[in-house]
Amino acid sequence: MQHDAHAEHAHHTHEGHEGHEGHHAHGIGKVSWRMAAQATLHCLTGCAIGEVLGMVIGTALGWGNVETMILAIILAFFFGYALTLRGVLKAGVDFKTAFRVALAADTLSIAVMELIDNGVIAFWPGAMDAHLSDPMFWSILAIALAAAFVITTPVNKWMIGRGKGHAVVHQYHH
Repeated sequence: MQHDAHAEHAHHTHEGHEGHEGHHAHGIGKVSWRMAAQATLHCLTGCAIGEVLGMVIGTALGWGNVETMILAIILAFFFGYALTLRGVLKAGVDFKTAFRVALAADTLSIAVMELIDNGVIAFWPGAMDAHLSDPMFWSILAIALAAAFVITTPVNKWMIGRGKGHAVVHQYHH
């Protein structure tokens, strides 16, 4: 299907996908690293919001590390899915369909991202004991999210190339 790239930008929240919708939605054709990186940045945004919010809430409530990390992971999934839902719902899709699309598009990506970034935090000496006011907390979180981005981008590239992940979301932005 051919369309104007500018019109796609007007309705598309994942910049940098122009001209690929007819290819990756069916698992045919090449997927650029730029496209995979854009999809990964989308997931990373939701994960980062959830991670930070979970840490803030857990800390404010005086929770331990395990409880706080569980909350952060739950919120990372919530915000990751919510960002995708927002874009798909804007395309006029009903909530049930949009929810299924978000689950299909983001579950593996968010899961890999959470595994990596929480793994870095869990195994980095002193990271679990760093407080929100400690620069060490923020620097390790940045390193953890960067590692998650680097490792999740090839996963998203592979999924999009097979018509999965953000390829599914992309169908609804036209």
